[in-house]
Amino acid sequence: MTRVFLVDDHEVVRRGVADLLDRENDIEVVGECDGAAHALGRILATRPDVVLLDVRLPDGNGIDLCREVLAAMPQARCIMLTAYDDDEAVYAAVLAGAVGYVLKDIRGNRLVDSVRRAAAGATLIDAATRHRVTERMRHGADDPRFDMLTTREKQVLSLVADGLSNRQIGAELGLAEKTVKNYVSSLLAKLGLESRTQAALLQVQGTAR
Repeated sequence: MTRVFLVDDHEVVRRGVADLLDRENDIEVVGECDGAAHALGRILATRPDVVLLDVRLPDGNGIDLCREVLAAMPQARCIMLTAYDDDEAVYAAVLAGAVGYVLKDIRGNRLVDSVRRAAAGATLIDAATRHRVTERMRHGADDPRFDMLTTREKQVLSLVADGLSNRQIGAELGLAEKTVKNYVSSLLAKLGLESRTQAALLQVQGTAR
């Protein structure tokens, strides 16, 4: 049985997706949430296999929530569900570790198939998109704001963009998790940003020019 959790601020969307998935014998919707504020706690309590996340939430960002979910539950599989075909959001989803990015006008049978494939370990974002993101991150950004970062902060940012949690970055660089958190806070302040996803997107956009 594949356990699924839904995060979307539109009740009609949640009900439609839940009804669609619950009709399947091998899929169970174990929880729903209409925003980011309480979603993480409920997701951790229900331990789903697949989390369907709206990209745009009234009180937060579904992509940031995706990163938080995977930091706490690395085995979970996150699929971004959105009404917008947005290249930047696709890049951000890849960087956050999502395995899929689907539009809300997807046919019901394809959504069910996407959930099953994600639970089975498949990556739904095409290889070409993932490769473009990886290559852009490898070459660094030319935005002048990045000149303010120290070498260590740039290392931390690169690993943030790879989707690593603070704990994983600490293990990679031989630093305490609290030290990594301080580096992340510092680099965000220097870049004038509020979230890890914004920082990763800034680097992607800088290399795209």
